[in-house]
Amino acid sequence: MTGRKRWSTEEILDAAAESLRTGDAESFSMRKLAGTLGTDSSSLYRHFRSKTELLRAVADRILLSAMDGYRPEGDWKERVTSVALRVREAFGRHPQLAAVWGRYASGGTGSRLVMEELLQALSASGLRDEEIPARYHRLVVLVAALVASEAAIGTVPPPEREQGLELFRVAVFGADPEHFPALTRFARDVLPLGADRGAAFEEILAAQLADIEGSVAR
Repeated sequence: MTGRKRWSTEEILDAAAESLRTGDAESFSMRKLAGTLGTDSSSLYRHFRSKTELLRAVADRILLSAMDGYRPEGDWKERVTSVALRVREAFGRHPQLAAVWGRYASGGTGSRLVMEELLQALSASGLRDEEIPARYHRLVVLVAALVASEAAIGTVPPPEREQGLELFRVAVFGADPEHFPALTRFARDVLPLGADRGAAFEEILAAQLADIEGSVAR
């Protein structure tokens, strides 16, 4: 009788990433993944102690891919921006996994590479050592929030996206001027959440970096 195939850690991570690409973290389970692989959950627990550990490993692979081939270039702001855009692009190719990263974080090699480069860049900014950890934390929270928000919109099917835009138009242009004077005034220029997100990402990030630069100057 032929025994069941022994799946490697990388093969399990590949299958988990594919499952998350077409589903979400809430419905994901070790039992379902084991069924996809034609094995039982116990074989997966030999590689990962829990679902959370597996999800963290999947998210870390995205960070690792983001840093693949990265070489520090330019000043500290250019380095931070380059890493942030790489992370954004990597999760943009796997939008369902952005929520996993935001919720579970990661602690593998990919995470360490991102942390190391951002901390080195902030060290080169002129910030005092005691200021760097807090600034790093704010920066990562900002990038993770922007990436997760953008990725979430990217997973919405076109019909639902169009329905959302129509609801937005109704909410904006149908607002009563007496109760919503500011909304009425700026209605034609207010953009829906999903519009022009690339430019918004870079502008918000640049503002955070300018704040750091201003702190150093002061």
